[in-house]
Formats: sequence, structure tokens, C-alpha cells
Amino acid sequence: MKKQRKRPAKKTRNTNTATTAPAKATDRRSFLGIGLVGAVAVGGGGYLLTNMVMAGVAEQDLSRVGQGTPAIVQVHDPSCTMCQDLQRETRAALKAFDDDEITYLVANIKSDAGAAFATLHAVPHVTLVMFDGRGNRQAVLNGVRDRAELQAAFARLLGQ
Repeated sequence: MKKQRKRPAKKTRNTNTATTAPAKATDRRSFLGIGLVGAVAVGGGGYLLTNMVMAGVAEQDLSRVGQGTPAIVQVHDPSCTMCQDLQRETRAALKAFDDDEITYLVANIKSDAGAAFATLHAVPHVTLVMFDGRGNRQAVLNGVRDRAELQAAFARLLGQ
């Protein structure tokens, strides 16, 4: 039996005359530019997160009741869907008023201060307690209300 020879592969011509661009090497300046953009993005995100946390902390500062501005305190359980609905409607209703007209606060019943507030005023969660500027209780709204009803109640609190 004869040994078979391997045939050499046929050479093909490259008919494509277009060449691909060589890969662009990342130089130091472009790397620093990417780093700068990343640092600005992280810094901006940190700033926004800090503002959100500070706003949440300010909303839970119940000592702000009776400081000269009428206040609305929501007795709130974070795990309660009805409380979340009331909070959503309350925030929507408050958009009709200036920020310095009414102070909106949250008494989280999972915290010691929030539970003490609810006990002191003998109210359950899903409740809004409204105070005048001197801290005198003016009204209590139990249950979820729509934003139109809440706007009317807030206007009465302000004497409008």
C-alpha cells in the first residue's frame, strides 16, 4: 500500500481590500478622563443619596411639632400597604401647598419615638394627626383618604 501525500492547501486571495482599523490603545489621558467621569458619577450619586437620607431623618424628627408651623404627623407602619397608600396620597396633596406652610412628619411605629407618639395620642397606624403652629392637636384622620379630601383638610388646618 502506498502512502498518500498530503496536498498543500490552496492559497486563496484576499479580495477584500478594506482593512480594519487597528485597536486603539488606551492612553493615560483617556484613562484619566474615564476615571474623572466615574468619580463625578459616584459623587453625584452619593450627594443624592445623602439628601434622601437627610430628608427621611428630618421627617422623623417629631420635636418639630409646635415650632410655629402647622404640622401633619402620619402614624406609619413601613410594612403596612394601607400606610404606604396614605403616605402617597398625603405627599400628593401636600404638593398644592408651599413647603414652608405645613410641616409633614412621620411617626414610624417601629421606632421608640413613633410608638410613644402613637400611644400618647391614642391613635393607630394609618392615621394623620394635625397640629397648629403651637402644637395643639386640631384634627385626626383615620384610614386612607384621597388627595382631594386631604387637601381640603390641610386647607382647613391653615385656616384657608
